[in-house]
Amino acid sequence: MSKSDFNQSLSGNSMPRFGGPATMMRLPAHPNAKELDACFVGIPMDIGTSNRPGTRLGPRQIRDESRMIRPYNMATGAAPFDHMQVADIGDVPINTFDLKKSIHIIEHFYDEVLAQDTIPLTLGGDHTLTWPILRAMRKKHGPVALIHVDAHSDTNEDMFGETVAHGCPFRRAWEDDCLINDRVTQIGVRTTGYAADDFDWGRQKGWRVVQAEECWFKSLAPLMEEVRARVGDAPVYLSFDIDSLDPAFAPGTGTAEPGGLSTWQAYEIVRGCAGLNIVGCDLVEVSPPYDPSGNTALIAANLLYEMLCVVSENKK
Repeated sequence: MSKSDFNQSLSGNSMPRFGGPATMMRLPAHPNAKELDACFVGIPMDIGTSNRPGTRLGPRQIRDESRMIRPYNMATGAAPFDHMQVADIGDVPINTFDLKKSIHIIEHFYDEVLAQDTIPLTLGGDHTLTWPILRAMRKKHGPVALIHVDAHSDTNEDMFGETVAHGCPFRRAWEDDCLINDRVTQIGVRTTGYAADDFDWGRQKGWRVVQAEECWFKSLAPLMEEVRARVGDAPVYLSFDIDSLDPAFAPGTGTAEPGGLSTWQAYEIVRGCAGLNIVGCDLVEVSPPYDPSGNTALIAANLLYEMLCVVSENKK
């Protein structure tokens, strides 16, 4: 197949960047994942948040800020639109008044995406959404390896007595046997906790938990070598919470924590997933009201593009 057989993002030389379709990278919009190698999908949800709201607006602004991204990755040489069929399939129609119903809606939606052998790249939305996605992944691939980049471990037993919330998705995923314990890595967790052993829950399960302080003043390329060896050839899911970045880079999020990762470390993490069998990715917790500049969503959009590049090179 030639390049002309694949969907292309709308060029800024044929339509001004501030015009054109309001899709991820101004790609064609598709009603579903049929005949797609990968797809962008939004989950406009913030009913699982515990602090500042606004992530329901994240997918829309990420799409808007993606308008400047060009199709060729000049750093890695990746050219996803030369050999992959990619489109934006819109948003999951969550029930904005019922979080638990929304969990089932999300899972069913991803069941249908995965039935097409399509790799979903998700625009969030609060982090609760990763749990139902992983439930769908388990039905398709069995338990998966996990690379989880976040300021928080998100392994709470409950929040305000509720077991479904953005602080609980990875404990729920573990309970549902969605994860391969000795192939889980959490990167960037930091700051204060509810108890001295807050970050040890995952360690007790065999997870590799890398606190932010271990990442300060370092390239994360060596860490990603370790992660790739740990994951091996297992199917792996990448979940990236924008609050893993220091608020100096990404203030537009609901639960900001100082002392976080830099944008270049974020790139090293995503690019360091090259060669892994990635079955899905998400970028969550972008809350536009807390960053009028749009920079947080801009970073999120570019990280999602980097994820697509890694997926495309693996498929190539």
